[in-house]
Amino acid sequence: MTEEKQTARRGKVYRVMNPFDDDRRHQILRQLQGDLPVERRPFRTAASRAGSDERDVLETIRSLLREGTIRKFGAVLKHQRAGITRNAMVVWAVPPQRIEETGALFASCKAITHCYERRPHFLGRYNLFTMIHAGEGTLEELVAEIAGRAGIRDYLVLHSEEEFKKSSMEYY
Repeated sequence: MTEEKQTARRGKVYRVMNPFDDDRRHQILRQLQGDLPVERRPFRTAASRAGSDERDVLETIRSLLREGTIRKFGAVLKHQRAGITRNAMVVWAVPPQRIEETGALFASCKAITHCYERRPHFLGRYNLFTMIHAGEGTLEELVAEIAGRAGIRDYLVLHSEEEFKKSSMEYY
């Protein structure tokens, strides 16, 4: 067996995996790095293509996450196909003592897909950032409704002007 390499990132040590050390894992990773089929059991299909079974694929994903070989596993939504036609980054000036409460409220909104605190503050005062998506009605109405629920009046709406191609990284 080859010597295991390690690297430190953000204070945590991650194992650097040579994909050829374990052909089974390598085949599973190759199936997971691109688009998964949009179907009821996408991991079953990936498993079949990798010569494995669905349970093994799911356990391999859990194991790789625990080890730090992969740090996250997620989906990219093709929002136009889902009926989302307008997007904007909204930056909010939230009093420091209300960051947690307001962030939780924003994160619970169906129209908001990203919500995070920014340090240093944008333009010296905007400290909470959200990405808002709308399909029906106007984006401004939606933002005003969310602002009213949060009791935040100081915000900027930064409209998306261009969408860049979204694609999965391929490592193996």
